[in-house]
Amino acid sequence: MADNRQSRTARRKQKKAKKKPLWKKIFLGIFLFCIAIGIGIAGLFTYYIATAPEIDTSKLSDPLSSKVYDKDGELIADLGDFKRTKIGYDDLPQVLIDAVTATEDARFFEHPGIDIRRIGGAILGNLRNGFGSEGASTITQQVVEKSFLDPDKKLKLKVQEQWLALKLEQDYSKEQILEMYLNKIYYGAGAYGVAKAAETYFGKTDLHDLTLPEAAILAGLPQRPTAYDPFNNPDLTKERMETVLKLMVRHDKISQAEADEALQVDITSLLVKEKPESSPYDAFLQQVQKEVEQKLDGADIYSDGLQIYTTLDKDAQDYVEYLLSDAEDNPIPYPNEDLHAGMVVLDTKSGAIRAIGGDRGYQNGFNYALQGGNQAGSTFKPIVAYGPAIEYNKMSTYHQINDDKPYEIAGTDGQVIRNWNREYQGWMTARYALQESLNVPAVKTLVDEVGYDNAQKFANNLGIEFANGKPQLTDAIGGADTTVNPLQMASAYQAFANEGIRYEAHAVTKVVFPDERTVDLTPEPQVAMSDYTAYMISDMLKTALSEGSSGGNARIPGLPVAAKTGTTNLEDAEGAKDSWVTGYSTNYTISVWVGYDDGKRTMPYADTQIAHHLFKNTMTEISKDVDTPDFKKPDSVVEVAVEKGSNPASLPSEYTPESKIVTELFVKGTEPKKTSEKYDKLDHVSNLKAEYSKGNNAINVSWDYDSEDDVSFEISASVDGGEMQVLSSTEENQVEITEVSAGSDYKIQVVVVNKQDEEKRSEPQSVSVKVAEDEEETEAMKPVEGLTAAYVAEQSIIDVSWGYNGPPATFEVVVEGPQGGTQVVESNGIEISGTFEPGQSYTIRVTSIGKNGNNSGVRGETKSTTLEIPASPSDPGEGSEDESGGTETPKDPDPNDSEE
Repeated sequence: MADNRQSRTARRKQKKAKKKPLWKKIFLGIFLFCIAIGIGIAGLFTYYIATAPEIDTSKLSDPLSSKVYDKDGELIADLGDFKRTKIGYDDLPQVLIDAVTATEDARFFEHPGIDIRRIGGAILGNLRNGFGSEGASTITQQVVEKSFLDPDKKLKLKVQEQWLALKLEQDYSKEQILEMYLNKIYYGAGAYGVAKAAETYFGKTDLHDLTLPEAAILAGLPQRPTAYDPFNNPDLTKERMETVLKLMVRHDKISQAEADEALQVDITSLLVKEKPESSPYDAFLQQVQKEVEQKLDGADIYSDGLQIYTTLDKDAQDYVEYLLSDAEDNPIPYPNEDLHAGMVVLDTKSGAIRAIGGDRGYQNGFNYALQGGNQAGSTFKPIVAYGPAIEYNKMSTYHQINDDKPYEIAGTDGQVIRNWNREYQGWMTARYALQESLNVPAVKTLVDEVGYDNAQKFANNLGIEFANGKPQLTDAIGGADTTVNPLQMASAYQAFANEGIRYEAHAVTKVVFPDERTVDLTPEPQVAMSDYTAYMISDMLKTALSEGSSGGNARIPGLPVAAKTGTTNLEDAEGAKDSWVTGYSTNYTISVWVGYDDGKRTMPYADTQIAHHLFKNTMTEISKDVDTPDFKKPDSVVEVAVEKGSNPASLPSEYTPESKIVTELFVKGTEPKKTSEKYDKLDHVSNLKAEYSKGNNAINVSWDYDSEDDVSFEISASVDGGEMQVLSSTEENQVEITEVSAGSDYKIQVVVVNKQDEEKRSEPQSVSVKVAEDEEETEAMKPVEGLTAAYVAEQSIIDVSWGYNGPPATFEVVVEGPQGGTQVVESNGIEISGTFEPGQSYTIRVTSIGKNGNNSGVRGETKSTTLEIPASPSDPGEGSEDESGGTETPKDPDPNDSEE
């Protein structure tokens, strides 16, 4: 017995010595953790429920009124102040009940206020896509949310929403709750409640008259009333209606045949003929609605009882709407009723939207300032080409670009980019290229200077996203797939105007909820670019507006404004598809678009100026009585005088002519250091002498010049204090001036000229000499002999020559013709230059006039010849001598045989 007891005791001790398995410990730990979590969640949910608001019966029937204030805090809109038509459950037709429940809450009449099945599906969706990505709100929950809670997706509010939904279902019937819902929700076009919506859209005051398509439209509208507005977006309305009909078929409310038949209806045929009048500032309020929905998790400005403080300037908004109206005194010369326009006015310093022009006579339709987009044309050049070139390459405004020929697009079968004027001017500054809005320099800047990655980064910093992810070649000239609207363009240009600091364009500064909770929606500033880029682009765009060939009607004298115009074209179509002006002062930034709805309809040049007029009138009006300082040059930018044409940029020398010096902008540290030698003076001649030789009746001139430079000597003379005239050029160190006038004083001048660069010259050196009086017997004056005239097409001159064998004389040459005139020369010939057209006729008359003694001023017999400019450049236009001793040019046998 003792042995057995010891054995049992030993076995018990052995069991106690054994440890519990690890999995049991883990399971126990998890179990305890889950219990703790469960208790915590239960406690948290209990707190949420305890702090939930009470059900206030007075808030169940009508939506809470939201109030909107302008920048000065003045009320501009009470969004609850609209007419409503309340209905009871008995007023609802079954087709409408079926459409609404199938779309919003298929088990509405079955669940107790919350739908467990939908909650389960939503939980899985939120686990996959993040909290708030998928909702499970029933109609009862939507009534609760719109009546008592903020439109927030926080867990606390969702718990309170579900708790209050359960309570609401205990106090009210399903019919009453559905009645509340349909009386409360906003349907767009200023209509609250389904009864008012039926009247507004379909003109029906008895809901039992609604057809299946109409009921489906009404059921689909509350999700996005602005987007699905059938007056403005019938195609989107049709898509939403189709979704509703599919849900009705799925939930056995209608048959597939009934759905197919309903889908055949034309949406516009259901609508009343006249859409309701828009409320004041509708174009602006559309942006307010968008911002509130996006930034406050779907808050509804029409039903959530918000106090919304905006950036609206009523004076600016009223003036913009006036310019877009049909008022008789409107200064804008609209060509027709079909032309559309969109405009946005921003505060330059803050990005605050001061005014929005949605369209001409905007009636809550398509808002061209905010919606959709069009190609930007040349207004993209500062964003895609020149801006990033300055930002990342520190390109100067003088930077030289070779505009030599059309730009061939690589990888294409000879496709090219041409300048708008089909002209190519060779090397030019970046400033001039942007001023004249030339395409070839812009694409070369993108490809050769910037690169696509830098262009994308710069544009993205300005809020511009490219259609294909990255910019295309033709984005440099605004002609690719990327489209923009005036709000986006104004927001981008605002950073140029504001020293590189960008604020997101915004219409709302803060929102106050019914529970006094305040949310500040003012955006934070962002550095979009360096201050040197902003200033240099602004300076270039000031030139583009004031001196550019397309800036005329947008110019505002006396106001420092920078702007870029732009147009887009359709291939093989005349006129412009879009017309843009985007510009700014230090106070305001404005972007204007003008065009047609029809994507293939174009504007003649005169109509593109409508955008220019809108910009000028708006900027002028809102800048009245406002101090508008000029753009301030930052320390990072230096102004430097540069010798025009130097490449790379060189400083002018002391000899550079004033006309060859330009002032341009450089990023500090990149300015030119080298001084140009182009206009440096050559050494002048020395020991200049002139002697009169009576026997030859000539002046012999000589000089010394000691240099190895490849030069020639330009000889000029003036007689008796007259104008200095060039006589000849020689490479020798002497020259003989023949047939001088007796008794006259001659001043001889010699200038050294570089043969490789004729602009490089020496200082002139001069010497004077007196020609002795002619003591011989006076000889009678004689006429000129052998007078001829020939047209030299290559030089565009008429070469006239003659002989003379008589006493010293000057010769009066009279040209009769389109470019006629009179000259007196001492030589036996003259070259007449000008622009000569084929068929023009000229008569040249030459008279000898005595110079000395008794012959002084005595005129000889006049000789003449006639020449007609030939049609063919191969015909010099020479003729045979006529009876008066002149020549007559023969007629071109075929006047039409010429080259353009």
